[in-house]
Amino acid sequence: MTTASLLDDFLAALLPLRPRAVWAHGSLAGGDYQEGRSDLDLVAVLPGPLHPGHAWRVATLHSRLRERPLAAKLHCSYLTPATLDDPDRPHLTWAHGGLLRRPVTPVTRSELHEFGRVLYGEPPGGLLPPVEREQLRGFVVRDQRDFWRPAVDKAPLWRQDVWVDLGLLTFARATVTLREGRLISKREALTELPALGAPAEVVADIARRRYECPAAAAASSGPDPDWIARRAGATRAFLGPAIDALVAGAG
Repeated sequence: MTTASLLDDFLAALLPLRPRAVWAHGSLAGGDYQEGRSDLDLVAVLPGPLHPGHAWRVATLHSRLRERPLAAKLHCSYLTPATLDDPDRPHLTWAHGGLLRRPVTPVTRSELHEFGRVLYGEPPGGLLPPVEREQLRGFVVRDQRDFWRPAVDKAPLWRQDVWVDLGLLTFARATVTLREGRLISKREALTELPALGAPAEVVADIARRRYECPAAAAASSGPDPDWIARRAGATRAFLGPAIDALVAGAG
């Protein structure tokens, strides 16, 4: 009940800001949530307009939860009814232990419409504009072309688990979205990767770390001191050409 308890405390702390709605997206909403490994991806709609005082109150709210188990994985973007329409507009967001501003992307918006979980208040369909198919496709292509493809050339990044995992899983999810017009979970993305030509030992490594118990995952990774470098090289060798082909095929 750790996740449920944290969400209950978060909602209780948020109520003084009079939210219109609080929604979950990502793994928590899509049925692929792994406690202790998955992020808690939330969106809160506040009455607005938001002033500097709201940023202070949001930061204080999250800071007071900091010592709770899983609190570091709770990320929330704060929108208002007047700022919901623009998917490129950056919104006040608490993530990775601090405040920043970032957009609520067409992928997130599509998740909210398709399987968003209502934690409080109104459902997404009553407040959030729908996402057109071409809008979603365009974002997916730009994300692969402008973010992930340049990142492939930054070798040190790919020695980290998070870059290997998200790089491959996001590519698989983007491929299915462009091919079939639907969103898939990370678990389903893992099953897609072998057919896309991803290195089998890297796919197996992601699956172990994501779905096995922590002790088993750590043991199965083995003591090979060269594994991290070999994994990074294999991932980059696959992703660079694969992203290029995906973007070219999307026109």
